[in-house]
This record gives sequence, structure tokens and C-alpha cells, in this order.
Amino acid sequence: MQRHPAVAGQFYTGSGPELSRELAALIPFTERKRKVTGIIAPHAGYMYSGAVAGKVYAAVEIPSRVLILGPNHRGLGAAAALHPAGEWLTPLGPVPVDADLTRFLLQHVPFVQSDPIAHQYEHSLEVQLPFIRYLRPDVAISAICLGHADFDAVRRIGAGIATALRSFGEDVLIVASSDMTHYESADSAKRKDELALGRVLALDPKGLLEVCRKEQITMCGVVPSAIMLSAAGALGATRADLVAYATSGDVTGDNRQVVGYAGVTVW
Repeated sequence: MQRHPAVAGQFYTGSGPELSRELAALIPFTERKRKVTGIIAPHAGYMYSGAVAGKVYAAVEIPSRVLILGPNHRGLGAAAALHPAGEWLTPLGPVPVDADLTRFLLQHVPFVQSDPIAHQYEHSLEVQLPFIRYLRPDVAISAICLGHADFDAVRRIGAGIATALRSFGEDVLIVASSDMTHYESADSAKRKDELALGRVLALDPKGLLEVCRKEQITMCGVVPSAIMLSAAGALGATRADLVAYATSGDVTGDNRQVVGYAGVTVW
């Protein structure tokens, strides 16, 4: 099954050569890359969040297999939708879905269903692919689109992902796709995002869900991020770093209503 780009030409350019030039400008050269278990990367239009995404991708080794977790903005399809085997098309070329990794995820991760409908128009996973494909042309992926989940479901999905990755037996990078606070002043967004990122850096998925609920932090990928933290912890991760933080106001100059973007590594 082919998944066609839904936001090429909107969130990023639809021309392969132009996209390669854009990514080359967004991804800084880094001599020493860290082997990590997971990252959080933003998913807005590249003109707004691409610099943050570029910094976090530049900081890590990207293995030949990547699992992308993203929020379901449109509410279509299954609550935990795993894209079936096939390929995702990008302006840089196709990215295959790893059939074996996808099979292990379907076997071991509770609540997950094979469902392409949730992925059809969802941008949160798609915008990660050009960065990954540019830096690792031979990559294959699996992709899960996620709706709302409480901590028990997050914990169980995270544990299932850890079991699936151990069974798969190869290095897999877990990418949690998320923007941070939406449409508040820059000062308010930064204050709230510091609270959420404090829980991320403490490797505390339950605390992340709780602080976002208590403080009304509109972190759209809070569930994918909490699941990544839970899976990474089960796989032995003990540290996290904030690689970059910015808001849309840093680009537009308008700080009255911004969206926050963070890049985090977990290992």
C-alpha cells in the first residue's frame, strides 16, 4: 500500500531538489552524533519549526529502522493506528514500511490496529520523513498514529513497543512527533513548555500527562511523547537532553500568539 504525501507543497516544498536544499540549510553539520533510543521533534511547517527539527536530527545517529509516533489531529481511523506494509512516498523518494517491524508491533503492542485511514491526511508523521530520508536514504519505517490515551494505556503501549523492538532485534529510533503550547503569548508558552519539558527531561511520562492536563498545556503530541518515554525507559534509557527550543514568534516577530517547538533526545 502506498501512502501519498498529504502536505507536500504546504508544510514543506513538494520539489525534491528544492527540498534537499531546504533540508541542507536546516540541518547543521555535527561531527559527533549520539546513539539514542528516542527523540521528540516538532511537526509544523518547516519555515516555523524546521530549524528545531534539523538540530535534533543532526544530533543523533539514525539507524536503518525508525518508528514514528504521531498524534491524530483529524480523529480519523483507529485510536492506535499502525500503517500497514507498503511504502510512504516523499519528494525525495519512497520510504518503505518495514514489514517485520510492523508485524512485531502488531503482535506485541496492545490497542494497536492495522489501519491506513488515520494516516491518510495526518501531517504529524509525514513531516518527519524528509529529515529522516535525507539523512538516512536506506531507512525503513513503521508508523503509529495515536488518539487520546490515559496513563494506563500509555504505559501498556510503551511496554509493548519495548517488547516488539527487543523481539525485532535491530536498532530502532523512536520518533515522537509533537509541537508544544499552541496560540498563547510567547511568555505564557515558554512558561508552560518549561513545565512539560521538565517532566520529559525527568523521563516521567505519567508526570508529563498530568502537568499537561493540570496546566492546560496544549502539547498536541503529549501521548506519543509519553509513549516514547515509557518505551525508552523500558529499553533502559536513563537520560534526556533538550537540544533546541523556539517559538513561531522567533520567525514571525509576532509574540502575541505563538506555537512552541522543542527538540529532545532520550538515551
